[in-house]
Amino acid sequence: MTAWTRSSYSGTNEHSDCVEVQLTPQVTAVRDSKSPEAGHLTLPAPTWSALLTTLRDGTAPVPQPF
Repeated sequence: MTAWTRSSYSGTNEHSDCVEVQLTPQVTAVRDSKSPEAGHLTLPAPTWSALLTTLRDGTAPVPQPF
């Protein structure tokens, strides 16, 4: 895989709240930048793309409290 990268929206603070991603043509790995040793989530590239599209469009469902 490629190196872990952070969104430019996350700022320059090394301890800011953000996620990091590794992109390949087949999969995208996502992890918490504050706890990289906790592991990561791996998504097929089309699923990652669909997630980003849904979030950008504002069509993602809003979670309801339990």
